[in-house]
Amino acid sequence: MKLPEYAAKDLELTVTRALEEDIGDGDITAQLIPAEQTATAGVITREPATLCGQAWVNEVFRQIDPSVTINWQVADGDLVEPDQTLFELSGPARSLLTGERAALNFLQLLSGTATACRTYADMVATTSVKLLDTRKTIPGLRNAQKYAVTQGGCYNHRIGLYDAFLIKENHIAACGGIDKAIITAKQQAPGKTVEVEVENLDELEQALNAGADIVMLDNFSQAQMKQAVALNQGKAKLEASGGINTQTLVMYANTGVDYISIGALTKDCRAIDLSMRMI
Repeated sequence: MKLPEYAAKDLELTVTRALEEDIGDGDITAQLIPAEQTATAGVITREPATLCGQAWVNEVFRQIDPSVTINWQVADGDLVEPDQTLFELSGPARSLLTGERAALNFLQLLSGTATACRTYADMVATTSVKLLDTRKTIPGLRNAQKYAVTQGGCYNHRIGLYDAFLIKENHIAACGGIDKAIITAKQQAPGKTVEVEVENLDELEQALNAGADIVMLDNFSQAQMKQAVALNQGKAKLEASGGINTQTLVMYANTGVDYISIGALTKDCRAIDLSMRMI
């Protein structure tokens, strides 16, 4: 699967940094093995998961030793079961062992992110709402985690501070009001999406009148969200946000909002248990 541009652009650098912190000036344990010795290994999952991270694994071994061959038996986005083989790799034994931890670190984290997203996405599969991630990502792995979100059936909010406006309470105060903030944003960067966070129905009305593209309903109750949907009448996209979890997700999805953003998609993910075994 071809990576989206935002994920591909820092793939090489991200892997290089991971290898530098792990290998340093050399893997002294792997050097116990004769340089000419070759091996084949398989990587399995010990638990159910949605797979993600193939490109990062490939890049780890490309940088360590291009002679290593990798035979993938699954693809990003696939559902995998306990004890299932994900891929096999062959080449110099030293290279396989040196790359093992970095490769599995990427694969287990990104699969964990994708798996968490799949859990949430499945819960609202019968609704029209789209679940969005946030910027609450692991530093240095923003783009990788954003990609993993999509493999789990959820969607990306803005990638960073540069690709869309998200005008919050402090921005509004500094700009002198909701309308002034929106007008200035549209003047400064025509074509960029302008989203505004509001805390009540009065602020929602102000945002709609000023021409916001998306309005984030911050910590609205279910009843308030239904009122917001009725007031909006399709003028802007509505996004629910703030403390939404697996217990309340379906309830909010049924209010008629377009999006629900959930920080837990990336910040609370648990790494999947993987293992590499020499064959």
